[in-house]
Amino acid sequence: MRIFIAGGTGAVGVRMVPLLVAAGHEVFGSTRHDAGCEVLAGMGATGIVMDPLDAQSVHDAVAKAEPEVVVHQLTALGGLSGNLKKWDQDFAMTNRLRTEGTDHLLAASRAAGVRRFIAQSFGGGWTYERTGGWVKDESTPMIADPGKEARGALAAIRHLEEAVTAASDLEGLVLRYGNFYGPGNAASREGAIGELLRAGKMPVVGGGTGVWSFVHIDDVGAATAAAVERGAPGIYNIVDDEPAPVNQWMPLLAEQVGGRNPMRLPAWLARPLIGEFGVALMTSVRGSSNAKAKRELGWTPSYATWREGFRTGIG
Repeated sequence: MRIFIAGGTGAVGVRMVPLLVAAGHEVFGSTRHDAGCEVLAGMGATGIVMDPLDAQSVHDAVAKAEPEVVVHQLTALGGLSGNLKKWDQDFAMTNRLRTEGTDHLLAASRAAGVRRFIAQSFGGGWTYERTGGWVKDESTPMIADPGKEARGALAAIRHLEEAVTAASDLEGLVLRYGNFYGPGNAASREGAIGELLRAGKMPVVGGGTGVWSFVHIDDVGAATAAAVERGAPGIYNIVDDEPAPVNQWMPLLAEQVGGRNPMRLPAWLARPLIGEFGVALMTSVRGSSNAKAKRELGWTPSYATWREGFRTGIG
């Protein structure tokens, strides 16, 4: 098939491209700069310079590729401040890519006669409602209010998911990725979370009962490549087999990056520093089940759990 990856030189795109090329597909990837075209060419794909927030640029790029499948991997997650009280500020450009960028890509895909549209979303924990069981599947509603620090981010995710899954003229799939770890990501030996843990600057807040779902970045690429060929339209959690309470994953990651066991900080003391949203991340968010993705996409994570991955897959 002819496949167009919007964001072909991003963290997921560069892992998808070699897999799709090896499977015999003709792959096109968008990039903001000419240098990205060279990167894509080195992986066997064709690069197309595109401004994802310019409707005409997106239309021209998709028309040039003439794809059967479009994969939306547009985010702007580099250089985040790490300040949980500024979550929406940090995600401002990603929020635009999930709203304006999604609308431009869908319009261009319809004009080009695209058959299948796959989009990146998030399912690592904080977007689900925080009542009932600690592990949620795709049928669980999103939380109504994640906290004032992340309302814009959740609104952008809702927009993307509703726009893609409501499409009746193409096959719309939404992949809710868990929290990335592995080389080049925050949860890695040299990443931002790794550095904070090594320096003893990332405490366990409250009881550390918030549940996160992780996925190794290589497994994200493999799952997305699988969704190109398989799976009915709908939403899929792309996470590993073991949702993880903060009080379990954080000490192990700290150990693996050469840090000490994280200190404990009462929620009331942490709240002024990290906000209500930050406290929720540490104490009340829910994890995700990957049963549907394994069953319907025929995908199995190579790193079955974060326990294995933190020991052998963080660089």
